[in-house]
Amino acid sequence: MGKVYVFDHPLIQHKLTYIRNKNTGTKEFRELTNEIAGLMAFEITRHLPLREVEVETPVATAKCQTISGKKLGIIPILRAGLGMVDGIMGLIPAAKVGHVGLYRDPETLMPVEYYVKLPKDIEERELIVVDPMLATGGSANEAIRVVKKRGAKNIKLMCLVAAPEGVEAVKEAHPDVDIYLAALDEKLNDKGYIVPGLGDAGDRLFGTK
Repeated sequence: MGKVYVFDHPLIQHKLTYIRNKNTGTKEFRELTNEIAGLMAFEITRHLPLREVEVETPVATAKCQTISGKKLGIIPILRAGLGMVDGIMGLIPAAKVGHVGLYRDPETLMPVEYYVKLPKDIEERELIVVDPMLATGGSANEAIRVVKKRGAKNIKLMCLVAAPEGVEAVKEAHPDVDIYLAALDEKLNDKGYIVPGLGDAGDRLFGTK
């Protein structure tokens, strides 16, 4: 069964407080979202394997550590997931970026795939699927299903804020996927919004509220 990690780092929690605030404007919300994503990426990559190499410093030869050939991929769920990409890329500039676009069918209320573009060597990469919100889990589950269908074998899910209902839905549908969060909130309300949450992340990121 996949594990759930909730990061309690003081900087993550401090910045999360500001993006929850309804008075935080689009520019600051966007900047803080990227900053939190970068801090979360620092934690999520802690397990990457290292190998020893020798380098020449200006003084002597040194035995040092470098990441051992692990290929990474960042997969934002459109559109709100785009708000986390730059923060992660600042830390892992060599990562490849794929995109999964989903919309909710107005009749069935189920997520429908409308755009998918992924790295060609996706089966060799460790993928981080990113979306600021994990509410019902519908979009996350569909995005993970989409990348698995195309050959992905090693997937993690990174979200800023989640509801328990969404976490349980992902754990049930994809028990092999670990979930990384900045906050696990109280519940969903009757409109499917996370409580206390931070509102609609896409609207706040792109100024369309």
